[in-house]
Amino acid sequence: MCDIVVVGSLNADLVVQVPRFPAPGETIQGRDLATIPGGKGANQAVAAARQGADVAMVGRVGGDAFGGRLIENLKTYDVDTRHVRTDPDAATGTAVIVVDARGENSIVLSPGANGRVAPADVDAATPQLAAAKILLLQFEIPPETVRHAAALAKRKGLQVILNPAPARAVTPELFALVDILVPNETELQLLSGQPVTDTASAGKAAGALLARGVKTVIVTLGEQGALLVSHELVVHVPGQRVEVVDTTAAGDSFIGGLAAALVRGRSLEKAIAYANCAGALAVTKFGAQPSIPGADEVEALYSQTR
Repeated sequence: MCDIVVVGSLNADLVVQVPRFPAPGETIQGRDLATIPGGKGANQAVAAARQGADVAMVGRVGGDAFGGRLIENLKTYDVDTRHVRTDPDAATGTAVIVVDARGENSIVLSPGANGRVAPADVDAATPQLAAAKILLLQFEIPPETVRHAAALAKRKGLQVILNPAPARAVTPELFALVDILVPNETELQLLSGQPVTDTASAGKAAGALLARGVKTVIVTLGEQGALLVSHELVVHVPGQRVEVVDTTAAGDSFIGGLAAALVRGRSLEKAIAYANCAGALAVTKFGAQPSIPGADEVEALYSQTR
């Protein structure tokens, strides 16, 4: 049985903590380099699995030492990795991440094997898709593979959740296949072509995406929570104030928590409140997947907020 299928990226995150971001041409002293499992696809798979969902991952790693470590790491979270292909002709995807003293990050991606994830990889996972309820997608793999996965999922009756990150243009065809679009403010501004400076402007920009075929937009707003915009309603779901250590994977924790809550039958509003708790807890720890909270932690914070 599979609740959620994630088609997306797996990265080795090369992380350095610094007191501040360097200026162009400047060299500054950072802490020791940490190599941490990451990638938006893998992060979201782990986040959903940590909330108790049965998750399968579809993607590629390279034929190097990083690739094997990423697959074994997913297995420790009970993520089904039978459709994570090892590509001997590619390097494993990597992300160079600089984290400043406020916990904000700056990221450079090298896609490696993620850039070779193909529609055929998705087709090979058709049995898992046929049994699942939700498909999670992001933009760290080729756009034609994202479209193919969304179309196959819709034919199988799945709910399609797209996290449009890193931000890129979205075709009307893909918009029409998306049930829930989850951008942050920057991604929403790029996709809509409208300025996003507060919740009111975020609601207006999200409305523009509804007009292009998306059924529901959930805008993540950091500590301000999230804004739910559909054809029927606009609801601001408040966030949680926590001490920020590292914002890496906060959005992925939100999306994994959202998907897991929906699988458990929570309403969309309650699922967003639960996801806000997952995202908030993630920023209190360092790193991508090591910072993703478990179900007990999230349920405890969710209960307090209610």
